[in-house]
Amino acid sequence: MTNRYPSQLLEKAVGEFAKLPGVGRKTALRLVLHLLRQDSEAVGEFADAVVRVRRDIKYCRVCHNISDDEVCPICADPRRDSSTICVVENIRDVMAIENTQQYHGLYHVLGGIISPMDGIGPADLEIDSLVDRVKDGVDEVILALASTMEGDTTNFYISRKLAPTGVKLSVIARGISVGDELEYTDEVTLGRSIINRTPLNN
Repeated sequence: MTNRYPSQLLEKAVGEFAKLPGVGRKTALRLVLHLLRQDSEAVGEFADAVVRVRRDIKYCRVCHNISDDEVCPICADPRRDSSTICVVENIRDVMAIENTQQYHGLYHVLGGIISPMDGIGPADLEIDSLVDRVKDGVDEVILALASTMEGDTTNFYISRKLAPTGVKLSVIARGISVGDELEYTDEVTLGRSIINRTPLNN
C-alpha cells in the first residue's frame, strides 16, 4: 500500500531522508516532522552543515583522512610517532582506534579494501601513496583491516608491495572475531588488539 502524504514537499523530503543508510520511510517521516517543529534558524543551520560538509571538507594529502585543512590534525601533531603507520579501511576505523587512546602513531586511510565482487581493485585504493610514505622512512606498518576474506586479501597485496622496503609489518591481534569490522569492536578489545599486534607472516 502506497503512503499518501498531504504535501508533495513533505513526500520529497521523506524520500531524500530515506536514501540515508539505515533509515526507512517511517524513520524518515519522523525526522522530517521533527524538523518541521523546529524554528527556521535551526533548520537553516542543519541544512547549511550538511551542504558544507559535502562542499568544504578536504582529504589529508598525507594520510587521506578527512580534514578541514590540507593536512589533518593527526598528521600535523608533532607528538605523534611518525615512525609507525596504521593502515585502515576508512575514517570510521581511525575514529574507533583513536577512541582506544592506545595508539600514538600515524594513519593511512585506504578508502576501501580489495573486493573483486564489488569491482574494487588495488588501483582504486590509496596503496601507492602508502608505499611512497614508507620509502620516506617508516619503521613499522600495522595492518588494521577487517578480519574478512577481503581484508586478508588486501593485507597480502600490501605486504607484497611493501616487501622491497624491508619495513616491519604487523597485524592487529585476532582478539577481534573473524568478520568483525573495527568500528563495531569495543574499545578495550580493539586497544588490546593493537598493543598485542603480531608480525605478519607472508
